[in-house]
Amino acid sequence: MTSDPELSLRGGLVPSLFTLREMLPGSFIQRHRSRGERNCRCSSGQPKDLHPQFALSLVWQGRLRTIHLDARRAEEARCGVELHRRFQQVEVRILEINVRRLLRKKQASRDKGAPTH
Repeated sequence: MTSDPELSLRGGLVPSLFTLREMLPGSFIQRHRSRGERNCRCSSGQPKDLHPQFALSLVWQGRLRTIHLDARRAEEARCGVELHRRFQQVEVRILEINVRRLLRKKQASRDKGAPTH
């Protein structure tokens, strides 16, 4: 076991990344729209009568894309986007720890009189 609490914290964060393997980039979009058919319930324009539409918006291969999804895939995409947000939060925490550790090592070297190049 290490005596550096930040190193221990980082060690605990890294394994959590493996639980995020189904993550998806981008934004999950849910809208409610009318299909425009006169005989459909959605023609009333009432929010409760509109049809849900689902999409994933992301940059893929250098281009902004919108992937339209059926209801079966919508929950999968919503969860994948949430997992990506969690990944980004863990990434930030790990990077902050690494920068603080690097700065402490640099300061320790400077205190010992070692070159800082």
